[in-house]
Amino acid sequence: MNWQGVFPAVTTKFHQDGSLDMDMFFKNLDAQLDSGVHGIILGGTLGESSVLSLDEKIQLTTEAISYINGRVPVILNIAEGATKDAIFWAEKGRELGVSGLMLLPPMRYAADHREVVTYFKAVANSTDLPIMIYNNPVDYKTLVTISMFDELAACENIQAIKESTRDISNVTRMRNRFGDRYKILCGVDTLAMEELVMGADGWVAGLVCAFPKETVAIFNFVKAGKYEEALQIYRWFLPLLELDIHPKLVQYIKLAEQMAGIGTEWVRAPRLTLVGEERVKVENIIKRGLEHRPKL
Repeated sequence: MNWQGVFPAVTTKFHQDGSLDMDMFFKNLDAQLDSGVHGIILGGTLGESSVLSLDEKIQLTTEAISYINGRVPVILNIAEGATKDAIFWAEKGRELGVSGLMLLPPMRYAADHREVVTYFKAVANSTDLPIMIYNNPVDYKTLVTISMFDELAACENIQAIKESTRDISNVTRMRNRFGDRYKILCGVDTLAMEELVMGADGWVAGLVCAFPKETVAIFNFVKAGKYEEALQIYRWFLPLLELDIHPKLVQYIKLAEQMAGIGTEWVRAPRLTLVGEERVKVENIIKRGLEHRPKL
């Protein structure tokens, strides 16, 4: 598993009646693949995994793997409250043919140091799939500390970290402590260029769902040392990237996909599509972005 590059956390596409819209899902996958992304992540927050049934998750994973057909790795996100459920999805992911796992700390319970480490090790020891630990204390209230990563280094298949602490210096802190033991991928769109410049290996991206070419261009320019070229795109992109750090990021990004022609805005309850002043505000941000979209 090569944990380097741009990994879209793709949205799950629905029809207005709430049923899966696989045709639009595949259309968006085409846009991602044509733009040169390096992997696809299924079942994250943007994928609305919490409102999908078990059968729908299996269908989405199976059909995505079949459609992508080995062109890039497919990563399955695991966000569960019970250790046995996380192990179930690790085993199911292996059975379905995913290339790796993205793993959050236990959900809905504020686990302590020992419990978090034990949870991660239990899942890692249950599978040979490579794992990326998702470290997002802002949204999920559990900080995976450096001392936890010290203990997790014993699990060879824990290979990468989705860095979403909002602390850019954590990239340097992790490099100083672990060298290249863990690959580091930025998980916050508004800090992506900064963390890539500081040595992050990749970008788990959100607005890539609507703007894949621009996202990949920023990554490629930074890694080629062409910072001015990257910065020109990044400055244009930032008002759009800020849609990723709002509690309604799913609705915002899905609306951006729809306006960009590669998605629909339909979400599942309890989420609702945008209305009123909020909708006008977000539409205006997206409209300005589309009107001034850079020529690559």
